[in-house]
Amino acid sequence: MANSLNRRNWIKSSALMAGGLAFFSGTISKLAAMPVAKKLAPLAKRFTDMDAIADAPPVLKARLLANENPFGPSPAAKKAIQEAIDLGYQYPMQSMGMLYDKIASYEGISSGNILMESGSSPLLLAAAMYYSKGGKSIITGDPSYDDLPSHAERLEGKWVKVPLTADYKLDLDAMEAKIDANTGLVYICNPNNPTATILDTAKLKAFCERVSKKVTVFVDEAYIDYLPDPKGSSMISTMKAGSNIIVARTFSKLYGFAGLRCGYIVAQPDTIKALSNYTTGFSLSATTIAGAIAGYREEAFLKEALEKTLASKEYLYSVLKKEGYEYIPSSANFVMFPLKMDSKKFVSEMMKRGVGVRSWQFNGKEWCRVSIGRMDEMEAFAEAFKQLS
Repeated sequence: MANSLNRRNWIKSSALMAGGLAFFSGTISKLAAMPVAKKLAPLAKRFTDMDAIADAPPVLKARLLANENPFGPSPAAKKAIQEAIDLGYQYPMQSMGMLYDKIASYEGISSGNILMESGSSPLLLAAAMYYSKGGKSIITGDPSYDDLPSHAERLEGKWVKVPLTADYKLDLDAMEAKIDANTGLVYICNPNNPTATILDTAKLKAFCERVSKKVTVFVDEAYIDYLPDPKGSSMISTMKAGSNIIVARTFSKLYGFAGLRCGYIVAQPDTIKALSNYTTGFSLSATTIAGAIAGYREEAFLKEALEKTLASKEYLYSVLKKEGYEYIPSSANFVMFPLKMDSKKFVSEMMKRGVGVRSWQFNGKEWCRVSIGRMDEMEAFAEAFKQLS
């Protein structure tokens, strides 16, 4: 009953947004972020997956540079998307409410614990805006996914980077030690990007329970579906137990929705209310919503996509071993390994051979990150790699 009531309330508020929220009831709270937004500066040094895609030629033998899932969306999701087109002239408030309810039911939470947007990127930006206000700092691992902290740094915030452990995992103890009176947020990407390493679940839960009493903890679980037990490894249960944490999830990875754009956060209702002031609240298309409803927890498809990913990953491991390269064992859909040449030159040479990959420099080494693709893409990587290794 509570979920139904929350859904009706959400639909009513969404209807207001669609009718011109920018000019009516929510204007004052949303404009609170505007003075901060005026301080935006160019992203001078940040190079993202989107930049890599933009720089790539239109046609690649192997697109292994953005951690996409080449096996999706599922047939059921595609069918639902096609069927939704005829009603594309209608605002999708009711179907949006259905998606909220479906996620809430599976997780055992209220729809009031969820905030959904067109991918997790707008939600990361919202968190950056809210938690960096007044010059607050964002603590992250280094390297880790930098979308949220880089936006905070462009606004009013400070970015505190904590080196990884010797086995390339987030150093929770060192991150906790960096917390002070100016800390606005602790950001945890688990599994981590770009290293694809995973934290011990019990240790992370204890960290979230302890640290969230002092400062909000944001756990980005974009790659959680690649783990053997996603639900058991998630921090959503910790949020349900009352901890002040935010958990981000996305359809962009195992679900194959990177181009369709659908993501959400799970948090305490007060946190959802606060962050909603920094989002549009109405950015998903009717087609994306329909596909997400059909594809959510479609276990047979998810299992098949995961099995294909693991098979391609094992093939990549074998290629690297044969060529005499070490790699970081991966808990996601990408693998990072140290190079024996300049990483930017390596990426350029691979691109000339029709293979797109990403480069990094850290720990005094040059690194390559390879996304897991179809087997034919991994074979194209192997052919090009052998020419350079």
